[in-house]
Amino acid sequence: MTDNNQPDTATALPGISPDGPRIGIIRYGAGNIFSLTAALERLNIPYGMVYTETDFEKFDRYIIPGVGHAGAAMNKLEQTGLVPKIKALKKPTLGICVGMQLLTSWSEEGDADMLNIFPVKTLKFAGNTTFKVPHTGWNQVYQEKENPLFKNIPAGSHFYFVHSYFIEYDHLYTLSSTSYINKFSASIWLDNFYGVQFHPEKSGVYGETLLTNFSKI
Repeated sequence: MTDNNQPDTATALPGISPDGPRIGIIRYGAGNIFSLTAALERLNIPYGMVYTETDFEKFDRYIIPGVGHAGAAMNKLEQTGLVPKIKALKKPTLGICVGMQLLTSWSEEGDADMLNIFPVKTLKFAGNTTFKVPHTGWNQVYQEKENPLFKNIPAGSHFYFVHSYFIEYDHLYTLSSTSYINKFSASIWLDNFYGVQFHPEKSGVYGETLLTNFSKI
């Protein structure tokens, strides 16, 4: 298992060459990554941690994790000094949950500017007596574009969501969609950047399939 206290450590798991594709998890102090790293280990996907700009050079693709408050998460990310480097990345990069929201232009949570990689906004669900907020549970997700991220994942597969804010739907950037109160982007895609609102590491076999697909993009 990766020692999160060792910035220079990249995990090479049994049977996998340390010279093969590796995922760098961008660490900025927002969220527990245990379930993510546990999933990568189950799948024999090598990974390590990105703390500094030079750490980016060790990896072939990146994951931006995140849970909690998007505005606070963006503030923590800015404090790392990694924002310019992240925005300039040319390798596959995946934002998960709040990590996806960081890729948008603005979040209603904290009235905060985000990375502005995707020109869409993160908005709050309008809860009511029928639909509770936060949205917690399994939703069917429908792919809207062909992309290797969803290879071998059937239309309507269930993924696990926990969130109070959603990415406004825009067909130009929506890779897959779902509905809760309103239709929204379950995943987005632009060039080498991907985002998923659900938690693939908690979504069973199809979540693991998605992580495996990302490791091969």
